[in-house]
Amino acid sequence: NWHAAVAEFRETVPALGREMTAIIQNARRTNPRFSNAFADFYELCRASINPNLSTDAVEEMLSQHILTERTFRTVFNNPDFTRRNIIAREIENVIDVLTEEAFSRDEFLAGLDAFYLAIEDAARLCQDFSQKQHFLNTVYEQFFQGFSVKDADRHGIVYTPQPIVDFMVKSVAQILKNEFGRTLSDEGVHIIDAFVGTGNFIVRLMREIDKTALEHKYRNELHCNEVLLLPYYIASMNIEHEFYEATGRYVPFDKICLVDTFDLAEEQQLSLLTRENTERAEKQKASPMFVVIGNPPYNVGQRNENDNNQNRKHEAMDERVRETYVQDSAAQLKMSLYDPCIKALRWASDRIGEEGIVAFVTNNSFLDAIASDGLRKHLAQDFTKIYHVNLKGNARTSGEQRRKEGGNVFDDKVRVSVGITFLVKKAKPAENSASAEVWLYHVDDYLKSTEKQNVLAQFGDYTTVPMKRAAVNAKHTWLTEGLRPEFATFTPMGSKAAKASKSEPEGVIFRTYSCGIATSRDDWVCNFNRDMLTANILRMIEFYNAEVSRWKRRTDLGTTVNDFVATDLAKIKWTDRLKSALKSEKTLDFSSEKIRMSLYRPFMKSQLYFDRLLVHRVYRMPSIFPTPETEEENRAICVSGVGSKKPFHCLMTNVIPFAGLLGADQCFPFYTYDEDGTNRRENITDWALAQFRAHYGD
Repeated sequence: NWHAAVAEFRETVPALGREMTAIIQNARRTNPRFSNAFADFYELCRASINPNLSTDAVEEMLSQHILTERTFRTVFNNPDFTRRNIIAREIENVIDVLTEEAFSRDEFLAGLDAFYLAIEDAARLCQDFSQKQHFLNTVYEQFFQGFSVKDADRHGIVYTPQPIVDFMVKSVAQILKNEFGRTLSDEGVHIIDAFVGTGNFIVRLMREIDKTALEHKYRNELHCNEVLLLPYYIASMNIEHEFYEATGRYVPFDKICLVDTFDLAEEQQLSLLTRENTERAEKQKASPMFVVIGNPPYNVGQRNENDNNQNRKHEAMDERVRETYVQDSAAQLKMSLYDPCIKALRWASDRIGEEGIVAFVTNNSFLDAIASDGLRKHLAQDFTKIYHVNLKGNARTSGEQRRKEGGNVFDDKVRVSVGITFLVKKAKPAENSASAEVWLYHVDDYLKSTEKQNVLAQFGDYTTVPMKRAAVNAKHTWLTEGLRPEFATFTPMGSKAAKASKSEPEGVIFRTYSCGIATSRDDWVCNFNRDMLTANILRMIEFYNAEVSRWKRRTDLGTTVNDFVATDLAKIKWTDRLKSALKSEKTLDFSSEKIRMSLYRPFMKSQLYFDRLLVHRVYRMPSIFPTPETEEENRAICVSGVGSKKPFHCLMTNVIPFAGLLGADQCFPFYTYDEDGTNRRENITDWALAQFRAHYGD
């Protein structure tokens, strides 16, 4: 069956990709014409997709094209695609030079004939719309997870199940009708999927649009973007094929751009691979969007710094997030607000103008995460109505809570809690500054993935969902069930203002507090055995110092640290701070005095190499437990934080605690010190001591 063929294709494609890459690399060294063509194409890609794009990524792009172009061209019965599509045509020009001398495409792909035929035969059997979209998405997902693990990590490549797409499209149609008296077919209702993937949202929208209005919509008011080549191809052909089936005519879809959507917020002139692609992007920027719909990428950072696979920074979008969501957050740790999904909410909120709808698949964490208080504040200010369906499925919980979360609606392929959010913005009178109505629905506990999908199918659209209106309070809390109003009157243990104060703080118990340490390399800097820990640290320091020495001797001064460093996990675990140290040519020395005792998990102590560079985040622990001697007298109360997925609990420790000790924890010490262990200071405020004395005496 085709599932087996796709699975086998996934297992085979990495080796073929490596072989294809070797052919490309050899041609770059030995074929001047190809070397020049590749260099020109590489510069176009850097200007269009990502200025930090590596040559490896562009080689992968060419390999992806060669390995998949036949399949999707055949699936859609579109033999002219590589000549008609503006991006495919540009890549074919480069590959034409490669195939002149280096190799025969047909001979190279001959071994894949069985896979291609099985996949193509299966595609012809997909009569139902949902079956076809499931087929396309499965091939796309499996290919990426086999061929390009880094892209799958960085972009969170898991396709959106059809019941989610159906529910969102039908709901948007109902919101247009109920709130604005308009339809998807109306002229002037521009729609964009800014992270289009395989094009499923646009194709499903086309099925909701009246046949008499479809051509105008197709040519003028349906827009989408994609930053990865393979899904860009699939989306282009998927959308074009849907139009062909509806009208009997093939018309190229010229409203799709190969572009990073967040780049469209930048001020500089666009330069996007081809003149046609640039023109499309400029026209899109000038179009007044009324509906933004889709499934944005969701991961805040790469899993492993050794992958050199960081999410790209976008200065304009990062600044918009910083001046809104971050600025108005009371949280200490705000990095999660730079998650691409949060950036997408900021981009979409700005993009729709005075009126419109944003419909996104979202991470549920923004409902109650302490760092999302500023986000919730601005969503309530920017929109008039907010509807959210919480589908649960958080696999990062444990025990009974994990069982209640149930399966993940993405067929258990992601671990985060998932929701569907509809943001409705209507033009408000100038004097009306009231916050949005917030309506929430939570699916039942314990449901499996397919059961949650069935729930969405049964609802059809948002109008039949039994939502409850949330009582939004002054602290921008939406989920208020179980909270007691007197909680706000309690004395806080600590506050950001008290920590930052240069004078004696009042109204809090402790002057300062700290998160536990986060090493980002536990396997290297922690061990129950002191001798094994020493051996690990010595081995990593030796390798790191050798890399520093090699960096000093480099001949290409323009190379980046990411492209330079060796990323063997058996020799080192990189973090951004360690890479910065290497760039500064800073070497490391081993010191046995840095081996300390730590509390790794509740009631689980471990040896720790406590070094500012090798422990990724030390926070304020160097002033809480700076030396082994301070462990004799100091104590720290560690409490699980608001964002913890575990029930509230606390522990006291006299050694360095880890950040994962209790989950989103903060630690309140009795004393603080200078980093050499001298100058001990009481951490309990004079104000708190006075309160205690007033109640209990001396």
